[in-house]
Amino acid sequence: MSHKNKIENKKIVIMVHTGGAHTNLKSIERAILNGKINAEISAVINDNEEALPILDKISPDYICLAGWKKIIPEEMITKYENKILNLHPGLIPDTKDQLVENPDGTKALWNKGAYGDKANQNFLDQKSTFAGSSIHLLTHEFDFGPVLGKTFEKIENNDNVESLYKRLKVKENELYVEVLEKLTN
Repeated sequence: MSHKNKIENKKIVIMVHTGGAHTNLKSIERAILNGKINAEISAVINDNEEALPILDKISPDYICLAGWKKIIPEEMITKYENKILNLHPGLIPDTKDQLVENPDGTKALWNKGAYGDKANQNFLDQKSTFAGSSIHLLTHEFDFGPVLGKTFEKIENNDNVESLYKRLKVKENELYVEVLEKLTN
């Protein structure tokens, strides 16, 4: 590998939930192997580990939260400003007073403060026409920050949380790869 390639490769750390399926991690690994993402995974940290000392040793270009369940400390958000990507199970607007529209023009749900099954149940309870997710940069404002990408999944009449999430998860995996592809190339 030439010196030039080493400089271009970004270092990413993926922070995962211990009990998760790690589908985002697997999608990112595949995309790196296939040359879509110009990066190396420097570490995978699970939510049983203390992240900050590991991150300080690596000094990653990007930190990808992929099912991470712990609150990220303010110190870490400050230290890694504009480097922490979060997958949020809702459609975060670009500004706090903006509404995101679903592909059919109906109001999209932000799902601020909700995660996992609760977020997907909210799409069903609110009779939304689409579920969706956003990848955003983590900021000191809870569940808000610059949006790097959004994905939508049409809700079917017979959907439950599991059936909806199964389809949405595929799109979330693709979205994470697309966002990292843009950031690293």
